[in-house]
Order: sequence, then structure tokens, then C-alpha cells
Amino acid sequence: MAIEKWVGAASLGLFIMFVAEILSVFNFLAHPAQEIDPGPKIIEFISIGIVPALILAGSSYMLSRRYGSRLIGSMIIAGGAVTLVDMYYAYTLLSHIGSSYLVTEVTITPPLFMATAIPIMIVGGLLFRIKPKPKKDYFFDG
Repeated sequence: MAIEKWVGAASLGLFIMFVAEILSVFNFLAHPAQEIDPGPKIIEFISIGIVPALILAGSSYMLSRRYGSRLIGSMIIAGGAVTLVDMYYAYTLLSHIGSSYLVTEVTITPPLFMATAIPIMIVGGLLFRIKPKPKKDYFFDG
């Protein structure tokens, strides 16, 4: 498997990890067992989840844009779709969270990453349109 496929798979895994972290924090905030400050926790999850996922998705796209790849495009689209759907679900959970926990980081995270997921899926779709360039033979038959 080429490196761009592994990078795309890691990107998909990080997208899934990020939404799982956000959903677990939002579920905890809906039924808190103890007093916490959710702002730094959300920023931590953004920095260790979605930012590396975006970087890896972009890297995978850049590595495979020359020849196109349906597999890599599918992984990037899947990462965007997972983020879009789960951030929409996280947005619906905001109504169950107490007002003391609705800090800026909590309220802005779902709409921000729903908006980010759409360009991710578009970039993944671009890999379906790219046609592989033919390999040139540079051997001299002289």
C-alpha cells in the first residue's frame, strides 16, 4: 500500500476519533457528574483530533492528486461525512447542556466543523475526476 493510502486511512481515523471525543464530552456535559471547565477540553480535542486529520487529508490529497485515486477520495469523503453528520448530532445535544457549560468553545464547535466538512468532501471528490497521466517510456532504442 502506498504512503498516501496510509495517510488517508490515518486521516479517517482521526476524523472518527475527533467526533467520538466531542460527542462524549457533550454527553458528559448533558449529565455532569462533577464540575468541569469544558473550554480547554474542547480546544485540546480540536488540537489533537481534527487539526491533524485536516493536515493528513490535505497531505493525502497532495500525494495522490497527480494520478487520482478512488480509494483515497472515498476515505477523504468519508471523513468529511462522518464529521458533518456527527457535528449535526452534537449541535442537537446543545439544547440538553446546562447554560453554565455553554461557553464559546462548546457552542461554536459543531457549526464550525459542519462548515469545514463540506470543503473536505469536495476535495475528496476531486480525486474522482482526475485521470491518471500516462507513463512515458524514456528508453532509447538507438
